[in-house]
Amino acid sequence: MEDPPRPTDVSLVFPPLSVWVRTARETVRTLLAASHRPELTDIAVLLTSEAVTNAVNACTGQGCSAPVTLHAGWAGPRRLRVLVHDEAPGRPDCRTPGPDEEGGRGIQLISRSADAWGVCGHGPGRGKATWFELGRSDLRG
Repeated sequence: MEDPPRPTDVSLVFPPLSVWVRTARETVRTLLAASHRPELTDIAVLLTSEAVTNAVNACTGQGCSAPVTLHAGWAGPRRLRVLVHDEAPGRPDCRTPGPDEEGGRGIQLISRSADAWGVCGHGPGRGKATWFELGRSDLRG
C-alpha cells in the first residue's frame, strides 16, 4: 500500500518574544493534524515548545533582536523534522537542573524524547539551529 501524499512543510519567522511560542506550537499541531502521523502530535508540540523557548531565551539573554525561524516538515515519508534557528551566539547546554529550578530542561527533554536531534552552527545567518526528528525512518504501515 502506498503512503498518502505528504502534507506541505511549514515555516514561521517571528521576533524573539515568548508570545510566539504558542504560535509555533500551533503551527506544528496544524501540520500534524493534516498528516499521516497524527500520533506524533503531542510529543512534536512539546519539543517544538522547548526548542522555540530556548531560542527566544538565548536571544533575549544576548540582546539579539534578529528573528527566530521555525521550519517543520517531512525528512522522509513518515519522519518529521523540526528545526529552530536563532542568531544568538553559543549553543544550548544539555544539563541537569536543580530540583527547584523552573527552567533548564528543554534540551534534556529533546535529547531523551526525539529519535534524533542536534545543534548545528550552519544555517541562515549567524547563530545556530536546534533540530529534532520524530518517527523512525524504518517504520512501515
